[in-house]
Parts: sequence; structure tokens; C-alpha cells
Amino acid sequence: QVQLVESGGGLVQTGGSLRLSCAPSGSIFGINPMGWYRQPPGKQRELVASITISGSTNYADSVKGRFTISRDNAKKTVYLQMDSLELEDTAVYYCNARSITGVNYWGKGTLVTVSS
Repeated sequence: QVQLVESGGGLVQTGGSLRLSCAPSGSIFGINPMGWYRQPPGKQRELVASITISGSTNYADSVKGRFTISRDNAKKTVYLQMDSLELEDTAVYYCNARSITGVNYWGKGTLVTVSS
């Protein structure tokens, strides 16, 4: 079973930066949208950002201007550059990818903790 593997989470102070990376553990044919979701403590999972294979991006209003999503299609890797981090960004961040056949893939999540 192919999974997505995230890396780059950790502890950072407010105003700091982190870069998350995500790549599949095996071969996935025809990945189109890739994205990042997050689940803050006690809250539901929400979309943070997504990117299509052509590079079109979509961001949650709460992260616009602070987070940047990008992808390397050759490596089937997606990145999330997070700058100006705020306490409210504390969450488990999950990578998502959907194949052209409609299969949804998820990572196990990486914890991002922002402290004051």
C-alpha cells in the first residue's frame, strides 16, 4: 500500500518558518492535485493549500501571504513553506494526493507546534 510520507514538522517560535515536504513511499500513477491539510487540537481537519499539476494554487484565507505551496512533478513531491507562523498554526499537518483514477492518498501527519 503506497503512502505519503511527510517531513519537516517541529517546534518553532511565533514569527518563525518551517518547510514541510511530502513524497510517496512508492509509485503512484497520474497524481494531479496535491495538497496540505491540518487538524488543530480539538478541531476538524481543514484544507491549508492545494496545487494542481499545472501549478494552479489555492490557499485557505488564514494562510494567504504567509504560506507557499509548490511541487516537483518529476519527484511527485509537494512542499509547504510556512513563514510568519502564528500560534493558531499549531496543528498536525497532513499531505494529500489524488490520482487521476480518483484514489485519495494521505500521509500519517507531521506535528507543527508554534510557541510564544
